[in-house]
Amino acid sequence: MAQLKLGRSKVAHAGRLPLNIAKDIVKNKYLYIMLTPVLAYFIIFQYFPMYGAIIAFKDFNPRLGIGGSAWAGLEHFRDFFGGMYFWRVFKNTLMISLYDLVFGFPAPLILALLLNEVKNALFKRSVQTITYLPHFISLVIICGMIKDFTSSDGVINDIIAFFGGERITMLLEPSFFRTIFVSSNIWQHVGWGTIIYLAALSAIDPEQYEACKIDGGGRWKQMLNVTLPGLLPVFVILLILDIGRIMSVGFEKVILLYNPTTYVTADVISSYVYRVGLQDFQFSFSSAVGLFNSVINFALVIGSNWISRKLNNTGLW
Repeated sequence: MAQLKLGRSKVAHAGRLPLNIAKDIVKNKYLYIMLTPVLAYFIIFQYFPMYGAIIAFKDFNPRLGIGGSAWAGLEHFRDFFGGMYFWRVFKNTLMISLYDLVFGFPAPLILALLLNEVKNALFKRSVQTITYLPHFISLVIICGMIKDFTSSDGVINDIIAFFGGERITMLLEPSFFRTIFVSSNIWQHVGWGTIIYLAALSAIDPEQYEACKIDGGGRWKQMLNVTLPGLLPVFVILLILDIGRIMSVGFEKVILLYNPTTYVTADVISSYVYRVGLQDFQFSFSSAVGLFNSVINFALVIGSNWISRKLNNTGLW
């Protein structure tokens, strides 16, 4: 009899679950309606195209389609790993991403901490406006400005020549490409990146600062003992997301700035995929390279989130 009651209770509980979900949908119907376009976007433009990843394991022929193309197995992956460009594009992608992570990721946090200490509202808003503006400028215009600034008769070379240096066209020098790429990234996005940190700063309880003052803490100790711990969860989540993009250097900016003389330090996985896939029409090979890139990024997100959970119990999930 007890087993029968237990079985009935499980069935009843199982039957209530869809009802609870239905009630929740009815109760929050407007929220679900607003969520629908977002879900549709991810399903149509993010999940549905994943079917195309099968091209990486086939000799894709546009005339035959994905289903009619012959299977190639891991041939394209072997060609990529054994190719003459593998280590070059892998190293360049990793180096540019690491430079961007080391120098670019802390920049918005530092700027947000500095803005948080500014008491003059007009000056603070002016700095925010000036630093936000580059984020909204077209990437093509940004790259055009970079080329003008770094040309042999540009502003940077004018300053170098004023101090007795030699004029050079910087974008033709492989040793300068990574520095120009990363520093321009910081300039373009540092202001926009402060928005999340400034929002997190506004959520910190002011009483914590008062308590720190009572204990004799100055501005420096308040930042170390109150501000930074309050920003830690946001910092960790953004860091995990950035680590997950470490192998995804955008090809648009690279293509707009690089040239054959700087391939040795500028050619990254995304630009290599663009050249091989769209210019040489090797669709299957480029898909294999892109799939390899995505798998590495996915593994980095999982690994960094697991480490973060172990260290401070903060993560994406």
